[in-house]
Amino acid sequence: MGKTKFEPTPEMNVLLQAAGSRNREASLNATHELAVALELPLRKGVMSGDITGDIFEVVNLGPGVIPEFPLDIIAPGTEKDYVAYTIPNHGRIPEATVEGDYLIVPTFEVGSSIDWLLKFARDARWDVVGRCIEVLEASFTKKINDDAWHVILAAVVDRNIVVFDSAATAGQFTKRLISLMKTTMRRNGGGNSTSVNRGKFTDGYLSPEGVEDIRDWGVDQLDEVSRREVYIAEDGSINRIFNVNLHDIDELGEDQEYQTFYTDSLGGSLQGADTELMIGLDLSRNASFYMPVRERPTIYEDDGLHRQRRAGLYAWGEHGFACLDNRFVLGASY
Repeated sequence: MGKTKFEPTPEMNVLLQAAGSRNREASLNATHELAVALELPLRKGVMSGDITGDIFEVVNLGPGVIPEFPLDIIAPGTEKDYVAYTIPNHGRIPEATVEGDYLIVPTFEVGSSIDWLLKFARDARWDVVGRCIEVLEASFTKKINDDAWHVILAAVVDRNIVVFDSAATAGQFTKRLISLMKTTMRRNGGGNSTSVNRGKFTDGYLSPEGVEDIRDWGVDQLDEVSRREVYIAEDGSINRIFNVNLHDIDELGEDQEYQTFYTDSLGGSLQGADTELMIGLDLSRNASFYMPVRERPTIYEDDGLHRQRRAGLYAWGEHGFACLDNRFVLGASY
């Protein structure tokens, strides 16, 4: 998500200064109005996500709606069980009874808060208060990122397929690994070479170190034109190899947060002496990754801080995450 600097409106300046009043009632009223004014920017930042916004589809739930999602009637491993049969001269067409299943995704509440001294509000110090708002937003974004990626990593462990390039040096990202992941995703996705909506490897997530390995590829791996494109590409831009989008995220890599969660908390493993984890996803269609939202984050003023010469905001929301089909995820190591 592109981060833009917080720009207060003139009306927000008036509210902020009023929130710094020594008059408790005036301060609380102004803080309440400020919370309402800041709610839309916070929601926009939170719901756009950061490293999950392009993966999970947000499903807003109405009051009393159960977050129920139908599962594919063809379960993993049964793709080739549905075939036609030769009908004998004396006999009837064989019957195949299929019953669909569903998954109820639990939602849970998340909350965060921030506060500042009244003197910063009195003096309209947006450099301080604006930073506090950014911290409040970032706390929700961090929580969403962690919850979403924990679900993805759990699905990788559950699938129990880890692709690796046996000819590569441990810790070295290679283009052959991408080829192996494309083939593995194809072989384990069901159907045949002309199947409609067949699963495919579209997006790979790896560490910044892995992306830097691409810049070290020699002319034996990349032609000069492609090498120049790699050299001039900006940091954080999406690289495409074999029609696969490669995303570098800081949380993956040796001793990094999500990789440590994969190995230590989930018991996932890397192949041989490999040191880094890569996650492959099929994002060609919205059929597996969902984020049901029961309540979007709502901001409230904290009316118990005035005696301490402080003002503050708190917010909470309710959401959940689900990966309905682990055929859309794939692990790899290098």
